[in-house]
Amino acid sequence: MPRRTHVFLAAAATAAALLAAGCGTSAAEGGTAGSRQVKAVQAKPTPAAPHSAAPSPTASATAAATVDPGTLPQTNVLPGDRDAQFQVGAYSLWQAIVQDKPQLAHAFFFPLTAYRQVKAIWDIDADYQNRLIAWYDLDIQAAHDHLGPAADARFVSMDVPESNAEWIEPGVEYNKGSYYRVYGTRLNYEVNGHAESIGVFSLISWRGEWYVVHLGPSTRAAMQGIVYDPSN
Repeated sequence: MPRRTHVFLAAAATAAALLAAGCGTSAAEGGTAGSRQVKAVQAKPTPAAPHSAAPSPTASATAAATVDPGTLPQTNVLPGDRDAQFQVGAYSLWQAIVQDKPQLAHAFFFPLTAYRQVKAIWDIDADYQNRLIAWYDLDIQAAHDHLGPAADARFVSMDVPESNAEWIEPGVEYNKGSYYRVYGTRLNYEVNGHAESIGVFSLISWRGEWYVVHLGPSTRAAMQGIVYDPSN
């Protein structure tokens, strides 16, 4: 029996604006939400209680790159999930969920400049902003709602099943470039000592680093945030 998937409904005005911008389901990315059930939940008008978190990575690991990697050529290096850049990105995603601030994890999302290099679709920038980033933000907000008022939530790890990674060639998924894609990543955390996790639908690579491209499913019927495959 598949796990229940929780849905965070975006405000009506936001949904209408995004749908009007042409952010419906696109064939630009592969994969489907499958047969998992979803349940609509209303947004809470008051913020959740503060959450505790693991210490942030070292300052040296968080130093910003001086060059946008998306402007550089792709490589065929298979990424890992233990290097400093990935750890910083994973922790930023956790903080975005805890604080209900999606912008904190935008640097961990596949870069627009790289998206322009790999996709052969009409109006790439609009698809990126109105579909991919819009869904990512909604999914982070849904994950925040799913976490709820847990008083002692702590980040543990983000684990990527490297053996599931596949090199995607040009011509697949409306691509003109290539990348590694992986399904099955888990964001692991503890609440009051109890191990829990949520799924990350898909990551894709750029120059030997993993980036989120879909936190929730890659297709959906409405402009809604979805918590993908939660463990509890």
